[in-house]
Amino acid sequence: QVQLVESGGGLVQAGGSLRLSCIASGFTFSSSLMSWYREAPGQERELVAQITPSGVSPYYPHSLEGRFTISRDNGKATVNLQMNSLKPEDTAVYYCNAAFGISSYWGQGTQVTVSS
Repeated sequence: QVQLVESGGGLVQAGGSLRLSCIASGFTFSSSLMSWYREAPGQERELVAQITPSGVSPYYPHSLEGRFTISRDNGKATVNLQMNSLKPEDTAVYYCNAAFGISSYWGQGTQVTVSS
């Protein structure tokens, strides 16, 4: 079955960095659109970064451009999110998402907490 396992979350001070990873299995990773979302308490889940199967032209919301970088390794079925210059408002549960055809799958999430 489809599995997405996130790791790399934790507690970091403002200005610090974290690298999240998502290991995928159970589907054709190299053909899938991969994304990172986050959900803060009391807020809707929002898109953080997205990368096409080929890895060309990743997408970021304007507010996150320059601080977050998404990458993928199709050989290892892994998608990563490098987060720099973290701010307290980046505190959230971060989720990995795989989309292919009409299907969409989520990981269990990893908590990122940024202290001021």
